[in-house]
Amino acid sequence: MVPLLLQLAVLGAGLAAAALILISFVAFITAAEVPHHRHEEEKFFLSATGRKEALPSIRDPPTKQLSVVVPSYNEENRLPVMLDEALGYLEERQKRDPTFTYEVIVVDDGSKDQTSKVAFKYCQKYGSDKVRVITLLKNRGKGGAIRMGIFSSRGEKILMADADGATKFPDIEKLEKGLNDLQPWPDQMAIACGSRAHLEKESIAQHKCSFGGLISQLVFTGIF
Repeated sequence: MVPLLLQLAVLGAGLAAAALILISFVAFITAAEVPHHRHEEEKFFLSATGRKEALPSIRDPPTKQLSVVVPSYNEENRLPVMLDEALGYLEERQKRDPTFTYEVIVVDDGSKDQTSKVAFKYCQKYGSDKVRVITLLKNRGKGGAIRMGIFSSRGEKILMADADGATKFPDIEKLEKGLNDLQPWPDQMAIACGSRAHLEKESIAQHKCSFGGLISQLVFTGIF
């Protein structure tokens, strides 16, 4: 009787493991096909002149070297400080290297304050080719806001930057170095992650991933 129960237990564990592997495999191969729902109003952004234009898709060929995605919720007070520093750095970098191109995408995550209006002033100042504002109709959470920004980006590299400006924007150079150190990238994909604690210690947390791994993080967890 005991051997029979043991065999059944082993068989059950094996079936459970097989089911888990199957579920994982299905999740992996369908990760890129997870529906990306947008309300009709969320498919557009306003140009600097107030004209409604369709947002691009991450599946389009990249036309910028860097996209900076800034998820923002009720950040009308802190956002200007962050954008002043970020755009000041990016503009200076472009002056030093005219071939460098960038865009900043502010994603207003259903804010109840004037976050979108504050961000749009930067669009008017720098132009909508450099600064774009996506206003979500309802709050999707930080991960959802990041995902919306990423799927509307045009950059070869994509950076997520918090709207509170707690991390100095020029530290992006440390992340870029970490990213470059990962080459050759598997499937042309890689992630470099930095934390404030790591930056204080002059170090970067680095992680390689495959195309499927990157997509699963973006789609399933909404974390970049």
